[in-house]
Amino acid sequence: METCRRLGQHLSFSLVALLCFLGCLAVSAEPLRHIADTHWYPATATWYGEPDGDGSDGGACGYGSLVDVKPLRTRVGAVSPILFKNGEGCGACYKVKCLESDICSRRAVTVIITDECPGGVCSGGRTHFDLSGAAFGRMAISGESTQLRNQGLISVIYRRTPCKYGGKNIAFHVNEGSTGYWLSLLVVFEDGDGDVGSMHIRQTATMEWLEMTHLWGANWCIIGGPLRGPFSVKLTTLSTGKALSARDVIPRNWSPQATYTSRLNFIP
Repeated sequence: METCRRLGQHLSFSLVALLCFLGCLAVSAEPLRHIADTHWYPATATWYGEPDGDGSDGGACGYGSLVDVKPLRTRVGAVSPILFKNGEGCGACYKVKCLESDICSRRAVTVIITDECPGGVCSGGRTHFDLSGAAFGRMAISGESTQLRNQGLISVIYRRTPCKYGGKNIAFHVNEGSTGYWLSLLVVFEDGDGDVGSMHIRQTATMEWLEMTHLWGANWCIIGGPLRGPFSVKLTTLSTGKALSARDVIPRNWSPQATYTSRLNFIP
């Protein structure tokens, strides 16, 4: 695990490319139960970036330029370590609702966790959301988004909500630097829980699932070799433990910085 992390530190995962969707074979997924805990909890929130912007590029989850395009665009958010969970909270979706009754609507904004805010108001075990300017302003009543942003730090309530990517299927991005002996994958567009608790790959003509190591953010890796594709990928969600297996989703002639899309997703 430490070797995997040391190797990852020397690679530029911020270069995650825009998806080049390729058709791949896929197999069945277990049906997903809804995320059990739908209670609202107290937290605080701030905003960053441009007032009506999408937030920052990249982020501690490794999604790179995907945060600037739909469906992530304007829905991104950074969270304090208690929700970031050392990167295993990446991809989770939350509804956040403002409690400033004079300028806030009753409408909650849905955000996708793409980054971590580790210091300042995010430290000390606090639960905090640092939202894009657009997401933050959307909580205001009509015409009051600027006034709400001027508040700076506000009180909010939040709860988990199933992720929904509007017909997209789960995709696996092969990170820069991957070889036949060191393979690193980034998971994107996961409906339902959105998070990943474990990941395994299976090489061609074998029945053995090889466990991958959580590297950082939403990135996972495995050391072995030579690793021979095509690869099937099995992921298990962190929140409810639902499993999904994509058969031969990464082809024999895979290449670093390419993204391969499955034909399935969890049901949100």
